[in-house]
Amino acid sequence: MASTEGLVPITRNFLASYYDKYPAPPLSDDVSRLSSQIRSLANDLLLDSPPSQEESLLIEEADRQPPHKIDENMWKNREHMEEIIFLLERSHWPATLQQSSAPEDVELANVLGRLSEKFEKTLNTLKSFQAVNSDRIFNTVMTYMPQDFRGALIRQQRERSERNKQAEVDALVNSGGSIRDRYSLMWKQQMDRRRQLAQLGSATGVYKTLVKYLVGVPQVLLDFVRQINDDDGPMEEQRHRYGPPLYSLTAMVIFIRLFLFLSWGRFDANKLKRHQVAILEQAVDVYTSEFESFIKFISGVFANSPFFISAEAAGALETRKNDEYKEITIPAGKNFEVSFSVDSVNSYIAWDFSVVQGKISTDIGFSLEYTNESGEKTLILPYRRHESDQGNFCTVLVGNYKLLWDNTYSTFFKKVLRYRVDCIPPVVEPMQPTNEVE
Repeated sequence: MASTEGLVPITRNFLASYYDKYPAPPLSDDVSRLSSQIRSLANDLLLDSPPSQEESLLIEEADRQPPHKIDENMWKNREHMEEIIFLLERSHWPATLQQSSAPEDVELANVLGRLSEKFEKTLNTLKSFQAVNSDRIFNTVMTYMPQDFRGALIRQQRERSERNKQAEVDALVNSGGSIRDRYSLMWKQQMDRRRQLAQLGSATGVYKTLVKYLVGVPQVLLDFVRQINDDDGPMEEQRHRYGPPLYSLTAMVIFIRLFLFLSWGRFDANKLKRHQVAILEQAVDVYTSEFESFIKFISGVFANSPFFISAEAAGALETRKNDEYKEITIPAGKNFEVSFSVDSVNSYIAWDFSVVQGKISTDIGFSLEYTNESGEKTLILPYRRHESDQGNFCTVLVGNYKLLWDNTYSTFFKKVLRYRVDCIPPVVEPMQPTNEVE
């Protein structure tokens, strides 16, 4: 059992510094170009034939922005790849295509076979990545577990839980559930795993003590599982850095599936033309290549990312973060505010800000106001426009203090504000011993 002494769970600040070493490679421009072309082909198929109810559901999904979650997009890509492979199976082709021996249809059949092989390969790459990543997380956590009957018990519980989940999926499939139904269930199971981890990490009182000392789960692990998927937790940095290219690939695979699905439903009236097949081939080639490249890249990032760091490293990163300036864009006609709840008089509210200048010099309105417990407001620092300003204010009352930057007077120009603010509690001098000579 590895020691967790002196360790804390990874923080978003740490991941930000770690991910700086692994900038995401940009997607090929072909992703955007071919996504647009394949979606345009799908739209053309709807001009003379309105969509069915099932087609409308897929169109609605294609029209929505992909969810901004790494793991959810992985599952979405997996689902749509399976749906496409289903459509590319010969038994699911349009009847006229299955039965035709015309040279152009034989050529199309060969193309569809190659496309199916590409999707099978990419799907297996994704499944392998998910399985390896899941095992890596579990095995890393297990290194901090007691290596006796307690560790064995935890492994047995996990295996039993996973068998039950798989049995639930198998039962759905055997009852005639669709691919969509199966993935809906598997995503629900994934969310159940998360909720169980969060509940475990948030447990208090006797339950937490039992988990920590009887079962042998170190406290740092409980904190890890509780914080890891918070909305502004460590994984949010991952979504911010690596989500956008994956979201583009999710949209692309949905467009490919939509085009195929609509084509099969209208094949008798609108056989696939040579240029349509060419665009479809290019789109599949680019999607599968780019997706596998993304998986290879993200696998390397994940494989080297630690779960725990020293408390000293976390503290140093937090200090560095607090010392840094922040930037925010304030649109024309809008304002921005930062509030502090002050519990002690003689606290200092300090600010330092400037408007990032472009070709035209710009300023911004600034004021400071106080609100007491009754909701009464008092203007502490009168409104004035600045290009930059630095100052501080010593509080004489407890309550809420709001710093307000105003751009409502601007009709056309947004302002980029670079700022740092802080509320510094009063310094209490240590009491001198009564027998000390002054």
